[in-house]
Amino acid sequence: MKIGIVLEDEKGLDGSVSVHYGHCPNFLIVDIGADGQTIIGSKIVPNPEQHGGGGCKAVDAILVHGITHVITGGMGMGAQQKFAMKGVRIFGFEGKVKDAIEALLKDSLGGIEPCKGHGDQGHSCHHG
Repeated sequence: MKIGIVLEDEKGLDGSVSVHYGHCPNFLIVDIGADGQTIIGSKIVPNPEQHGGGGCKAVDAILVHGITHVITGGMGMGAQQKFAMKGVRIFGFEGKVKDAIEALLKDSLGGIEPCKGHGDQGHSCHHG
């Protein structure tokens, strides 16, 4: 399993999950061992589409890392559909990255609702 997590900061495993997929500054790529429970590696990679590329272009930017799962605070429907076409499972979470990974490995994360109001300055994205 390889998890792609949208980062609000540059703190990696000690960081926070970004509330909006396409606008996050960085992704955290986390490799889970064959036991399905152990983190065997992680790396922070920049989101090259952060400034104006949008969620759909950011999907391509993270897919190059071979992820199988995504954890995000929010995501538009276009990006969700693009991940679904690639067989990548999407999970919603708000809070610390370590807590998100722990919840995913315990199979206790839910999906997300599509973000509404893209392009609005004050919109808020949330998971469902």
